[in-house]
Amino acid sequence: MPTAYDSLDDFFALPRIDAAIVSPDGSRVVLTVATLTKDRTSYERSLWAVLSDGTGSPTRLTRSTTGESGAVFTAAGDLLFVSARPDNDAADDSPAQLWLLPAAGGEARPVTRLAGGVSAIVAAERAERIVIASSLLPEASTIEADARLRSERAKLKVSAIVHDTYPVRYWDHDLGPHEPALLALELTELADAPLVVATADAAVDAIAAAVDPASGESDAADDPYPAGLPRPRILARGRSAGAAGMALTPDGTTLIAALREPQGRDQRFRLVAIDTETGEQRIVRDEVDVDLESPVLSHDGARLAFVRTEKSTPAGPAAQELWIADIDGGDARRLVPAWDRWPSGIRFSDDDAALVVTADQDGRGPVFRIALAGDDTDAAVVQVTRDDFSYTHVGALAGSDDLVALRSNWMTPPHPVRIAADGTVAPLATPAPVPETAASMVEVETVAADGARVRGWLVLPAGADAASPAPLLLWIHGGPLNSWNAWSWRWSPQLAAARGYAVLLPDPALSTGYGLDFIARGWNAWGAAPYTDLMAITDEVVARGDIDQTRTAAMGGSFGGYMANWVAGHTDRFDAIVTHASLWAFDQFAGTTDFAPYWQSIFTPEGAAENSPHRFVRDIRTPMLVIHGDRDYRVPIGEGLRLWADLNEHHAAEDGTSPHRFLYYPDENHWILSPQNARVWYETVFAFLAEKLPPRA
Repeated sequence: MPTAYDSLDDFFALPRIDAAIVSPDGSRVVLTVATLTKDRTSYERSLWAVLSDGTGSPTRLTRSTTGESGAVFTAAGDLLFVSARPDNDAADDSPAQLWLLPAAGGEARPVTRLAGGVSAIVAAERAERIVIASSLLPEASTIEADARLRSERAKLKVSAIVHDTYPVRYWDHDLGPHEPALLALELTELADAPLVVATADAAVDAIAAAVDPASGESDAADDPYPAGLPRPRILARGRSAGAAGMALTPDGTTLIAALREPQGRDQRFRLVAIDTETGEQRIVRDEVDVDLESPVLSHDGARLAFVRTEKSTPAGPAAQELWIADIDGGDARRLVPAWDRWPSGIRFSDDDAALVVTADQDGRGPVFRIALAGDDTDAAVVQVTRDDFSYTHVGALAGSDDLVALRSNWMTPPHPVRIAADGTVAPLATPAPVPETAASMVEVETVAADGARVRGWLVLPAGADAASPAPLLLWIHGGPLNSWNAWSWRWSPQLAAARGYAVLLPDPALSTGYGLDFIARGWNAWGAAPYTDLMAITDEVVARGDIDQTRTAAMGGSFGGYMANWVAGHTDRFDAIVTHASLWAFDQFAGTTDFAPYWQSIFTPEGAAENSPHRFVRDIRTPMLVIHGDRDYRVPIGEGLRLWADLNEHHAAEDGTSPHRFLYYPDENHWILSPQNARVWYETVFAFLAEKLPPRA
């Protein structure tokens, strides 16, 4: 029976659940759902509600061509979200703003009209005060001046940016000229009366006319920011205001934010308390060479939990430690020091007696409960879920020990579930039904030469057996501090299985979920244990009767692409290799990536030289498909270009032809995000594989 994975059209048309939040009373779960647009060139997101008790049907809450994201509930039960949907009183190309959907019903209404837009929201649990993340130009002392200066830059088509700090770009976007800003708003100031304001262009002209050109300051008698909207108060601004997590006290009076602090060319994150009325800042906790991130507050506002990580060095990886303290930073202590899993999500339980934590573990992503009183050994850690899934977006239900979350693995895309206190998991209604699949998934493992256990998942196509063995694709994950334990729309083994391939998803040395010692096995030596682990588990899997060991390929992206390049230079066992967004030459990469200090801190100079794949280009015997996006700032396009140049220098024929291929995206970044570009990615990869190792003999 055909499935959605047999057709790329059907696959990209599948609705996708991105996020989930719980209403204050615990009765509803609001889901962010992405669906393919009619022209099939992008995804639009809408908000849906389902009942947390598992009954009823999904209800659509929002509908717009630009979509909605970043949903947060207010204390009153209203729903806040970020959207670039049309606002009758704003310019057509206005950036995404904050909107409010009343709990009592009615149309959504705008809450902000900021030239820098809104990128994130945090709301108080028992007050109508919120804090939003936006941006301001450094020269602008007010939000009005910011609008005027941005308008002037746009009209004059100025794109230049002058920097005096490092870095200058991040992942896929330039930093500056605007800088992060945190703003406080009072939702009680949102007027009920219809707004009567000028058009956006007229408002900008009015602002410009009221500004002294010499000082850049506004002397307008009337505030041109819409009077019917709550006026934002600037709490923090500048590069340091880019937060690695923030939390608002239940009464809304204090924001705890993990703010950047320069440390030479490097940086660290420290915990800062900001008075949301005055903007006064107080350092809660700060340590040199330590990052303090992901702050969360207890429901009573008395305690603060956060993640503490010492800066890694070439000597070895640092643990991501779970800490708790009083809200002023006092009485700080590390929780369960012997537990060496890395928290991916933390929150207080409904009764504040425990932390609810998600973390990678053994190829899964379970939910854990860590008691805050009494024993501080591993016995304090209780694993709540014990299935073959990973959990994200965990929320506590008011007045209950039950939780709601999104759950996924390689067989099942993210879907909402309710988790009982005893670990029983029940799916909730969903607007994105789980698609049928003909594939199956089994766990595989082997023992490395040093005695370490190396495990992974094997996704098998329908019909694979000893009489009809399937060709094998070795997929190598990125990171490298990562685990193949949750669904990915960009790398879906279901699509490969539907085309007759078996897909091996191993976690070699450097993978998370197996303890710090397992990560350390590959530290400062990416080409050592990570490579031999991959080869060992591949040997184990190709010995199976349902796998054809004569037809194999290796694939990876980012670190996985690095490892694909390393594999290409160290073995000819594979028939084809696909390398996406890959590191090729460490001497070049270390200084051109978006944040060089990290990469130069985890390798010794000798380690970087010894583990650079470009040194082995002459030994490559396997056809390679190189894939790279020009807007990839984490692994810059220079890596792909140099790899392509080196391959052709050493392996092109006299007539200029090559066994290798280069798929180049001028407008994509580290990830291929456009649906049609992603479709071309899959089509090209499967065509390359079909040429080098047909799925059926």
